Amino acid sequence: MDETSQKIIDATMSLVRDKGYVATTTKDIAKLAGVNECTLFRKFKTKKDIVLSGVEQEKWRGNLTSEAFQDVKWELAPDLEMFMTEYMNRITPDFVKLSIGLRAPQLYEEAAPLVMKVPQAFLSSLIEYFKEMENRGKLPHLDFECLAMTIFSSTFGFTFLNASFEGSLSSVSREQYIKQSVQTFIQGIPNQK
Repeated sequence: MDETSQKIIDATMSLVRDKGYVATTTKDIAKLAGVNECTLFRKFKTKKDIVLSGVEQEKWRGNLTSEAFQDVKWELAPDLEMFMTEYMNRITPDFVKLSIGLRAPQLYEEAAPLVMKVPQAFLSSLIEYFKEMENRGKLPHLDFECLAMTIFSSTFGFTFLNASFEGSLSSVSREQYIKQSVQTFIQGIPNQK
């Protein structure tokens, strides 16, 4: 990809992150990229084409693949903490805001499969981890997909809410949240007698 095309993609994705897809105009894109609109349309047919080119680039999809979850110790608590921490380290508030901007009906159908690569990497890695823990005799046979969805939903929810409200919703730190969530997941809520 040439430098001008990359500037156009980067400008577009930044604007979609900050303003949303619908509010982002080709005039805005051209201005931020430092090109004129004619150049923009020589490089790409439509604004939608620019966004879809951006979503195909890993830097605009979130840098999360199954390789992020390789540092396992085969002990449930530290490993689940690692899964949650790696996700939260890589899925930044900017990425969360961009993924919200990509939910515009005009492009969602084409963008969704690319955006879904992030949760799919988390879920498939965690399901495989649970299966291996079962093979090692450290977990009974359970519905591993459901367990993985529970951990992912908790991780995603905290990340999404922190990005959306810039930490003002709760005073719970990320580290505290991860530790408490993992302990609750493993041990359940203690029963008061």
